[in-house]
Amino acid sequence: MSEVFTINKHLAGACHLALWAFMFLSPLTYWRGTGITFEQYLMYCMDPLFLMIVFYLNYLYLAPKFFVAGKHRYDLLINLILVTVLGITLHYWMDYTNTVYPVAGRHLDAIDDFTRTLRNILNLAIFAAGSTALALARRYVTAAQKLQESEAARAQSEYLNLRSQINPHFLLNTLNNIYALTAIDQERAQDAIQQLSKMLRHMLYDNQESEVMLCDEVQFIENYINLMKIRLSGNVDVTFVPQIGNPSMKIAPLIFISLIENAFKHGISPTKHSFVHINIVAICDEITFSIENSNYPKTNQDRSGHGIGLSQVQRRLDLAYPGRYTWKKGVSDDGSIYTSTIHIKL
Repeated sequence: MSEVFTINKHLAGACHLALWAFMFLSPLTYWRGTGITFEQYLMYCMDPLFLMIVFYLNYLYLAPKFFVAGKHRYDLLINLILVTVLGITLHYWMDYTNTVYPVAGRHLDAIDDFTRTLRNILNLAIFAAGSTALALARRYVTAAQKLQESEAARAQSEYLNLRSQINPHFLLNTLNNIYALTAIDQERAQDAIQQLSKMLRHMLYDNQESEVMLCDEVQFIENYINLMKIRLSGNVDVTFVPQIGNPSMKIAPLIFISLIENAFKHGISPTKHSFVHINIVAICDEITFSIENSNYPKTNQDRSGHGIGLSQVQRRLDLAYPGRYTWKKGVSDDGSIYTSTIHIKL
């Protein structure tokens, strides 16, 4: 946005420069072949100089101070006095110029004097109106740009905040798993800590970027799944099948982890057969993440954190891939299987 704004400023400056170059050089075109001197040219430049004064006085001061503020009457009154005084002054100045540098065969009567004065006032009024319109347009564009920048900053701040919310939640769950493992097998607990250190490295460094390589994200998910499998019983079937055509393609970090957490949290039964099946397919510039798990929802007495993870995923998708993703999720008719599929077009 800042680059576009800079380009627009340069373009506007070039337009201003071209306009006034034309206005100040036009007397040379009109008097070409008459042997006009430099002093005479400067005297005829009073006309474009007055137009410039009216233009920038309105553009930089009168329009922002009065017209934009809603004080239209004051703006109109000041401009009426301004263009009238400058129009009459310009008329007498041109009379003086024609006296110093008389034009052969040119005689002006009272009607010509009145017509010239009226024309001067009208030209000044047109420039005053034009500069006021430009000032309004500039204010509108600037306000729109500031609003867009503010919205972008707010969205980025919200996006970073969502990512920071994921980290403590994920870390707490993982530490609880390792704590439970220490009472069963210390050697496996050490392996789990090593797995956790790899994931923390990804969270602390890669998660600070807006996008990471898909291969790193897949490795992170695989480490997490391996850590979860350590404490699972033999009646749980867990599979993870990544099909990555281009491992170096980029994706927003940790965008699927909440869904995987929920699958292990709500899809695992300590006594009954249960399963978690996770797939990632990346082809060209499209990524499809799907997860299917047995459904063992919480009881009404235990609803902690219900829906928070899903709402975070939804918001992160909205911020990272607006209008470029679809998400289908739901429970089977008999309530035994939960399915979630996210399709992202990069």
